[in-house]
Amino acid sequence: MAIVFITGSTDGLGRAAAQSLLDQGHRVVLHARSAERAAAVADFAAHAAGIVIGDLRSAADTKGIADQVNAIGRMDAIIHNAGVYTERSRGATAEGHAGTLAINTLAPYMLTAQIARPKRLVYLSSGLHRGGEGSLRDLDWTRRSWDAAKAYAESKLHAVALAYALARRWPHVLSNAVDPGWVRTRMGGAGAPVDLDTGQRTQSWLAVSEEPAALVSGRYWHHLRQEQPAGEAADPAFQDALIAGLSELTGVALPAV
Repeated sequence: MAIVFITGSTDGLGRAAAQSLLDQGHRVVLHARSAERAAAVADFAAHAAGIVIGDLRSAADTKGIADQVNAIGRMDAIIHNAGVYTERSRGATAEGHAGTLAINTLAPYMLTAQIARPKRLVYLSSGLHRGGEGSLRDLDWTRRSWDAAKAYAESKLHAVALAYALARRWPHVLSNAVDPGWVRTRMGGAGAPVDLDTGQRTQSWLAVSEEPAALVSGRYWHHLRQEQPAGEAADPAFQDALIAGLSELTGVALPAV
């Protein structure tokens, strides 16, 4: 049985994936944004291998999350599930970054670099990533007027590009991106067409399955099927430029091999 760390796993898709993996007999390390949130899900967390706490909007907290996970032990898989949708304003983290970028892009990048390398990585994206091309000109929204939908699309393109980049850089790690669809969660709303079980199924499968179809890397998935992502996401030059930009913004280097 595998041990899997899932960010943003006290609610929505993250919790659904955690429950699915627990039901299969796997061990799961949960993540909560705050101690208050962890306390609110104490009954659920009692079945987990552990729960780590930290706000992904904060670089210091993100480093703390990585340290907490490493203290538990090496993970077999990590599902980078946490994210925000359309933020009304750019906002500013303690480090001065746009909130959407900090949570959806910088945090998974930093965790990838700082957590002991697992066997599998899964990054949650969205079909909306196809509207996110051109982000390298202003990754942190310091020159453009804020566009919440565009910022979200860019961050989800970054998730796919990061998955593809890691597949190239770390050939012994299976790294994939998943579009779960428009799911009935607090973020997606009650009118979304995809139920929670369907929405979590692909990332859970990629994290633990020994089926040959799941033992691939550098792919973009939607409901257990591979799809072609946006051109930039699959472009090694874009991937490398993105990683260079994220390294500069965070001060965290991604190991090359």
